[in-house]
Amino acid sequence: MAASTLTEVARLAGVSPATASRVLNGSARKPGPGVSERVRQAAEALGYIPNAQAQALAKSSSGLVGLIVHDIADPYFSAIARGVQEVAREQHKMVLLATTGGTPADEKEAVAAFAARRADAIVIAGSRSRRPEDDKGNAELAAELDRYCRNGGHVGVVGQAIVGAGALDGYHLVEVPNEELAAELAGNLAAGHSGEFVIIGGPEGLITSDDRIRGFQSGLAAAGRPAAEVLRASFNRAGGYQAGLELARRIREARASGASQEGKRPGLCIFAANDVMAIGAAAALRSEGFRIPRDALIAGFDDIETLRDFRPGLSTVRLPLEEIGRLATLSTVGTETADRGDGHDDGGRTVTGQVTLRRSTEWAP
Repeated sequence: MAASTLTEVARLAGVSPATASRVLNGSARKPGPGVSERVRQAAEALGYIPNAQAQALAKSSSGLVGLIVHDIADPYFSAIARGVQEVAREQHKMVLLATTGGTPADEKEAVAAFAARRADAIVIAGSRSRRPEDDKGNAELAAELDRYCRNGGHVGVVGQAIVGAGALDGYHLVEVPNEELAAELAGNLAAGHSGEFVIIGGPEGLITSDDRIRGFQSGLAAAGRPAAEVLRASFNRAGGYQAGLELARRIREARASGASQEGKRPGLCIFAANDVMAIGAAAALRSEGFRIPRDALIAGFDDIETLRDFRPGLSTVRLPLEEIGRLATLSTVGTETADRGDGHDDGGRTVTGQVTLRRSTEWAP
């Protein structure tokens, strides 16, 4: 059965299509109460579904917020998404979700799709990339966001600024001090571990990973420790697992050579640039017969919700992920436009985190 039309509603209500549109699509120009009630009754009787795009034109607002993440299955992004959803609900808006796999080219396509649907705001969460293969995608994403903001859109970005984006009205950044927090974590770990450190990081050029690696190395240097070796892998659990298998092989070889013996304090402390990589690395070590923290120490970054069920408890840097999602969304809907007195204007905001040490970096024989 074909959907009923606005013309049919108008005919049943005995009004013009323009009058029916003003009633059902939210125009500021509304007819009298009797006419409005007659139109609504006709729409209900016919099962008419209002056209969202027509409503957006009438109200100059679609009531939509676009959210772009790398992978909604990753607990890091799902926690941010909860914060976005919470603000959207408070503002009586709906969230549209796009997952991109992390490439700026895919993010550009998502921005264009949300703009075509007249989304009031777009929130982008995920690491920026300076890899050469992403240069074209970065330029196209920056241009698409410029076009969207010049047409009245608002964008909230989590983490780092969009590569190549200029100063735009409607552009808001929620910064995360990844480098400083990783340095603090390194200092804490170096105070309790005298052995070797190794870093499991994402692909070179992935800014979040690079910032955390650089910060951890600076923290080790400040503690008078040599730089850690960096193993590069996919910035996800699978990447952590593959790196963990390599580290398990090294631990086994060290024991075979007599350089390390079971029952002694572990010679290796692993820093994974995010929690899901740490979980993957720990799983790989466990699959090879090694245990945390008996055979190796390990720490991550983010404090994702999944860690509640991870044993032993994972040392990490706790980020207020839901609050980050809230702030990024609030910045786009006009509720955070005043100076906050923290050195940042309405163009952006910096959040911070907390080093949280747990059982995974506490050795016990």
